[in-house]
Amino acid sequence: MDSPALARLVGRTPLVELRSLSPEPGVRLFAKIEGQNPTGSIKDRVVWRILTRARESGALAPGQRIVEASTGNTGVALAMLGGLLGHAVDVCVPESVYPEIEQLLRAYGANIIRVPRQAGIKSAVEVAQRMALEEGSFLLNQFGNAENAAAHYEGTGAEIVADLDQVDVFVAGMGTGGTITGAGRRLKEAYPGCKVFGVEPRLGVHVQGLKSLDDGFIPPVLDESVLDGKIIVGNRHAFSHARRAMLAEGIFGGISSGAVLHAAMRIAGRLKRGNVVMIFADAGWKYLGTDLWSADDDPEIEAHEDPLDDILWW
Repeated sequence: MDSPALARLVGRTPLVELRSLSPEPGVRLFAKIEGQNPTGSIKDRVVWRILTRARESGALAPGQRIVEASTGNTGVALAMLGGLLGHAVDVCVPESVYPEIEQLLRAYGANIIRVPRQAGIKSAVEVAQRMALEEGSFLLNQFGNAENAAAHYEGTGAEIVADLDQVDVFVAGMGTGGTITGAGRRLKEAYPGCKVFGVEPRLGVHVQGLKSLDDGFIPPVLDESVLDGKIIVGNRHAFSHARRAMLAEGIFGGISSGAVLHAAMRIAGRLKRGNVVMIFADAGWKYLGTDLWSADDDPEIEAHEDPLDDILWW
């Protein structure tokens, strides 16, 4: 199969040290900048891996329609990469997704199926599964396809191992569970003492790119045994730390990147020394329609932590 030239840009993203943000002089913070992928997110890795393996195995026929449920980045990656391979793409999205996501999906030629906001991603998945069954479409199945975790085991995790001699803590958002499972497993194999922490939003709180396991939908691709703990972060800290990364380091990360940075800084504050690696899953330009970048930093956010907004589970 001939690969589109743009697909060669998927992966091999930079690992950047955030020198000004570590709360401890002996702790170094590193961010894997996944916004450097072609559509601006880590999901390019997953989508490209699933599509290429499916086409190689014959599970995805040339020109076959593809359907998937997504709150944003996976749908955008599928619209672009699927389109380049000659497939029509249907994306089932909850109505709560940011307007920029729908604009990007349309720009890449995807057909959007909107699911009521209250139903969330679980119902969007059910709609996508039904469409695949009734219409004969190929279901990408990011939440259940083992190639999701494999993309991060062989790609994201392997790249981090190649870039750093030691990783003591790995922090990533909880979405499909593929990054935590794949990259976390690879890092634990390379560095047996490495601790893996997942970041998720509080139940009922919408943090784009993250999901709470307490909502009753645990993605089959997630291997919870890889986790050493999880950190619950709310919108307030996700937004404030996305701005913080921009102002302090010039890194234009998305909202989930802010949540991961906040969690990593809390963990780093409990260490004396070591390397903490974070996944900044997407770029901030997808959220320019929000007030994320125009709002002033509130020093009270750091001065008065809200215990309901940031809970650490160990």
